[in-house]
Amino acid sequence: MTVSFFDQFMSPTLFGIPLIALALTLPWVMFPKPSSRWLNSRLLTLQGWFINRFTQQIFQPINLGGHKWAALLASLMIFLISLNLLGLLPYTFTPTTQLSLNMAFAVPLWLATVIIGMRTQPTHALGHLLPEGTPTLLIPILIIIETISLFIRPLALAVRLTANLTAGHLLIQLIATGAFVLLPLMPTVALLTSALLLLLTLLEVAVAMIQAYVFVLLMSLYLQENV
Repeated sequence: MTVSFFDQFMSPTLFGIPLIALALTLPWVMFPKPSSRWLNSRLLTLQGWFINRFTQQIFQPINLGGHKWAALLASLMIFLISLNLLGLLPYTFTPTTQLSLNMAFAVPLWLATVIIGMRTQPTHALGHLLPEGTPTLLIPILIIIETISLFIRPLALAVRLTANLTAGHLLIQLIATGAFVLLPLMPTVALLTSALLLLLTLLEVAVAMIQAYVFVLLMSLYLQENV
């Protein structure tokens, strides 16, 4: 039976039950739990430092009204990083390679920012659809273009995350397959290919973290426009 390179992106099942729920639950189990001791462990201290630095950098340009989103976006950031990094381990499944899951992350948060903008400052929110000083003849066209660009934002968020992770996993599998095939034929070339695979894996670790950060950063920018 021929195995396709895209089979790795299919949700695994056990007795007909999708295991994507287990893949989504595992990161929360691995997070360190707060303790009642006076001094925290090194892992808890590192986690607290990371969350503080992240929230300061993301929410510094946002008004105080948007700081209520700090816990939500910080949790989403850590969750996405954990999913992306766990998906790089052998014999694991990466839920964030599924466009439907990423849309489920992007659409509710984007819609919440739009609703907040319409409720708190409707004039300012609708003002984004028409730049100041637009010629009269271009007003209908620009309103249509800006409306389309507004509604395409969650799709762009989800597609960006899905495409980057999918491309990285495919490259790793292609190069690993090439190194395995070349090993008995040309060992020197296979070793060079394996070195390239190691460098690509390190790059994918960075991409996994960067893409999670970009997802949350763009969501904070959408929030900043409407708060």
